[in-house]
Amino acid sequence: MRTRREFLRSTVRASLALSAGGALTPGALLAQTPSTIEPRPGPELKRGPLGQRFPDLRRHFIFEYYPWYGGPPDFIHWTQWDRVPPLDLASNYVPLLGAYDSRSTAVIERHARWIVDAGAGAISLSWWGRDSFEDRAAHVVMDVMKDHGLKVAFHMEPYGIDRSLNWASDILYLLHEYGEKRHWDALLLLRNADGQAGPLFKGFATILFERVRDCHGLEHLVPEYTADSTWRRQNDSVRDALRGSFDHVMLLSDTTDSRRVAASGFDGMAIYDHFVEPDRYAGIAVDASRSSLLFSFNVNPGFDTIAPRDVEPGSCFSPRPFWPPTAELDFERGDGRELAARRSLDRIAESFAAAMAVQVDPALGNDRRGFFLMYLNSFNEWHEGHSFEPMKDAAALSDVERAFGYHNPERGDYRLRALAGLLQPVVQPAG
Repeated sequence: MRTRREFLRSTVRASLALSAGGALTPGALLAQTPSTIEPRPGPELKRGPLGQRFPDLRRHFIFEYYPWYGGPPDFIHWTQWDRVPPLDLASNYVPLLGAYDSRSTAVIERHARWIVDAGAGAISLSWWGRDSFEDRAAHVVMDVMKDHGLKVAFHMEPYGIDRSLNWASDILYLLHEYGEKRHWDALLLLRNADGQAGPLFKGFATILFERVRDCHGLEHLVPEYTADSTWRRQNDSVRDALRGSFDHVMLLSDTTDSRRVAASGFDGMAIYDHFVEPDRYAGIAVDASRSSLLFSFNVNPGFDTIAPRDVEPGSCFSPRPFWPPTAELDFERGDGRELAARRSLDRIAESFAAAMAVQVDPALGNDRRGFFLMYLNSFNEWHEGHSFEPMKDAAALSDVERAFGYHNPERGDYRLRALAGLLQPVVQPAG
């Protein structure tokens, strides 16, 4: 599942790069519109006006959340690429809670308190199909989140090549199993500024190339490729089935290609990828607005993914470096790890400012349509190194853990503290 997702991630990234195009640069587009990528210091970012438009404002800041980790003896997901838990983990960082089990109520309780303290009000649950490990973990996660006033949406992953054909029926399943059967106690019904509310679903690897070319020049079909017309039929089917049940249902794709998003019948785009730079957010938002699409961009600390220790000769695998690009970065040195932490802090601030600016810009479609949504990416995707969940302080690592070369910096909670410092002033009541 993870290795397939890595392939799809590279395909998604290629699609994003192609869709950028020369005409989609922020400078060229913004020369024709009063939009700006600078965060506005005025009342839009204060709790007053924004909070008055969205009384449930916290719930519009959503952590990407992964319920896929298992504890002993199998240590599901902690074992990716031949890692051997509990000390050798599929992560460049050791979490503060160690190799935990996502189904542990004690773990989820700790997560929920961190999420509330940060200022967010919802999570987007990574979902891999009916009766998957993640599906079976969903109820206990929702039970705990509910007790902390948090709501839950779903991030629909590429769990099979027939995922798109089951898209509509899976959405109806999720609404029945985690909405209706629970009397709507925890499922997120996102409320727009006009008071209308409805469920929110986002897909990963939705708009893909039909074929890709590998490093040897060989062309391959992408099994998960779905024609835009198929997505359109599925999305129309969802709306037809739910007509009259909600004010609306929000269906989001993960690409910047506004033409294909519109053709596929999605309401808008929600960009997951950390390689979409914050200085591109404004241009993409302009293009989406011109296509009558909604948009959401993520706040992220960058990308620091693990790699296989043994790569098959002739493989096209190429390890991705730490992102944002940072010269002379040596994780074997303490000052190198602190430099990486500073770059992550910069990315958090930059992505927050850029995402916030386009959300409240009155020249863009979201503000005009009373829609506000920001994803926080992620709470606990440890494989790719962009977790806001606290990690161990460097000094707390054991000698054995240090021998694995983990990247933990001096303060393991630095990302969550930085995010809270940005988010709390926005969501806290004035006075």
